Amino acid sequence: MIALTTKKRSMPPWSAVAGHGDFVGARVLTAAEIGVLDAWHKAGAKPGNLATAPPSPKFTQGWQLGEPDMVLTMREAVDIPAEGQDQLRNIVIPSGLLEDKTVGALEFRPGNAKVVHHALVFLDNSQAARKLDAADPGVGYLSFGGPGFMPSGSLGGWAPGGTTKWLPDGVGRYFQKGSDVVLQVHYHPTGKPEKDQSKIGIYFSRKPVTQLVGGISVENWQIDIPAGDANYLRTASYTLPKDLTVLSVTPHMHLLGKEMRARAILPDGTRRPLVWVKPWNFRWQETYVLREPMKLPAGTRLELESWHDNSAKNPTNPFNPPQRVTYGEGSNDEMSLCILEVTTNRIEDLLYTINDNGQQNRVLERILSLAKRKKE
Repeated sequence: MIALTTKKRSMPPWSAVAGHGDFVGARVLTAAEIGVLDAWHKAGAKPGNLATAPPSPKFTQGWQLGEPDMVLTMREAVDIPAEGQDQLRNIVIPSGLLEDKTVGALEFRPGNAKVVHHALVFLDNSQAARKLDAADPGVGYLSFGGPGFMPSGSLGGWAPGGTTKWLPDGVGRYFQKGSDVVLQVHYHPTGKPEKDQSKIGIYFSRKPVTQLVGGISVENWQIDIPAGDANYLRTASYTLPKDLTVLSVTPHMHLLGKEMRARAILPDGTRRPLVWVKPWNFRWQETYVLREPMKLPAGTRLELESWHDNSAKNPTNPFNPPQRVTYGEGSNDEMSLCILEVTTNRIEDLLYTINDNGQQNRVLERILSLAKRKKE
């Protein structure tokens, strides 16, 4: 099994195609390493001299980056019914933060990984989420799409298979004092009643921050996959209004996902690969952090292609026989989305990069006010 799965490159789990991006922490064996395992298998898989064996690997227990500076836990457990629709439940957690900070890393730890599809961490300094919470009799409140209010910031997110990584030195996420943390968790019923009480660990930046992180999403909402279609294609694009630097790329699809490719087309026609995930594995979703951040000039077009398999041959197809599947946030729906974490040379340029055609919002107005205070 070891020789077979490594030769097929299904182990170690790593779906990024070689030559389409160079990423931190790539779980890839060399051809020579695979050859050693294959030769060992063909020789009868005999044990070597255990007296000279290297020590067994030690895996980090608990928090992956050490003890966080701040740990926030859901104050109550969420009950997830055995059956029914997926839930996007928003849990409001007062941070108690007494001074403005920048965040260098975030770790989400699901209390019950069987039911957590993904999680996003928003910030709210207006107490709007508290009002939504008070109006909902359950733990937190339900909303599909966004969190139901205009966030004042974001600390990141998590999906199965994602690993915790530091942002580059000098780069951080703005965390305003007194903000509530709104933990939006997507729950998927398992067939029996479940409970979840997740938590997050927040790591403040270790070095002075000169650049703040923003996010770009390239997405196609027009998804309507006929039953039996094994190679359904969706495309999307976005043209950059300002110069920026790409730090990471996060592809996202659901159970019908087959492969996804993202690239940047520079104004002079040069093509630069961002990531190509093939085959897509819903259980090993990854944020691919570029080993060398990629600088892209204004006018660069970001292009996205995704393929989906809605045939009976797809072992992860949630329907048997296959059914028509459309866009949606439920696990049995489908998405075509790629998120890029970016920075800009001027904080003001985030206004025209991560918002629709330069429309300002309260999130970045807060960031700008922080920048002005730093200058003063």
